[in-house]
Amino acid sequence: MALIRQRKLTKQQIRRIEKQQQTQQDSLDDSLMDGVVIAHYGKQLEVQVTSLPHTIPTKPQVAADDPEPFWQPIALNDIWRCHARTNLPMLVAGDQVRWIADPNTGLGRIESVLPRTSLVSRPDRYHKLKPVAANVDILAIVFAPLPMAAPSLIDRYLVVCHHAGVQPLLVLNKADLLTQEAFASVQSLLTDYQALGYETVLTSVDCPENVLSDQDPTLLADNPNQGKPQQGLQDLKHKIDNKLVIFAGQSGVGKSTLINALLPESEQSVNVISENSKLGQHTTTTSRLLPFVPDDLSQGGIVDTPGIREYGIWHLTPDDVISGFVELAPLSAECKFRDCKHTHNSKGCALWQAVAAGEVLQRRVENLVVLQAEADTKDY
Repeated sequence: MALIRQRKLTKQQIRRIEKQQQTQQDSLDDSLMDGVVIAHYGKQLEVQVTSLPHTIPTKPQVAADDPEPFWQPIALNDIWRCHARTNLPMLVAGDQVRWIADPNTGLGRIESVLPRTSLVSRPDRYHKLKPVAANVDILAIVFAPLPMAAPSLIDRYLVVCHHAGVQPLLVLNKADLLTQEAFASVQSLLTDYQALGYETVLTSVDCPENVLSDQDPTLLADNPNQGKPQQGLQDLKHKIDNKLVIFAGQSGVGKSTLINALLPESEQSVNVISENSKLGQHTTTTSRLLPFVPDDLSQGGIVDTPGIREYGIWHLTPDDVISGFVELAPLSAECKFRDCKHTHNSKGCALWQAVAAGEVLQRRVENLVVLQAEADTKDY
């Protein structure tokens, strides 16, 4: 098979091609604008306009007898459906992008994504790492008396926050369901995390649809929080003001209800807790950025994500996991053996010596062992 010889260009031809390419790039730059990804629907994304292009397309003039063509003007804060160039990484709510709009079709094309300050990701059922939200400031870990608070799940989310570079905020919701006995237990849980330096807030939102249809009377007996339907909401608002926040936790803990209270116009659906399993039902189906101020994304907002009952950490190593346990990581260097598994029968384990001395919590060490065992799996 004969080889096809590449045509050799003259210097003049090369200069002409480079000039044409530069002209095309300048034209593209004049049409580019800034935006923030609001939601991702399969191959299309919703992008909110945060800056206008240098050159704004003008609506074409038509003769009096001609039909009026479709035309979508470009305006600040409008939301456009867009496609993304195939060479870009998977985009998610919160991503800041440069894109171009076509008023003739009402569609846009994302050309580039700006560097991310943080990225919250989770492995999917196929053990592939899937981004959830970008440029998040706070991950609000929501739990409740019903479904019963699971410290192991809280610790899992704290590890996620550590590796995503996101500040955690522990939110005990549905405080109106606490009995005196349960209140003391949960308050002790919050105190333990506060001692580790984590911020906490206690909330309750008046939403009858969010509790059991046939309430157990013992849940409301001697309730220290009865009559406080909006307890802690202002405190929560203060902690997340001007921040981009993602809410995480078991289904049924009231994430959508909290979002409804913080952003009444968001119209999030709220499901009833399953009476048989006492577990929540998933309400959110697509991650979406809900701004605090619709016309000003710089004032922050909430990235509402699908309910997550379990958050896999197969992509982390055992060393990654322990680095997310802030009080245990420094102690691990004092273990007798470098490959210490930190189980209860591990010889010379500094973590269990600290438990015996009352310096660290036993449940935190036990949760560490479980998470490290989960992370210490083969690559998929």
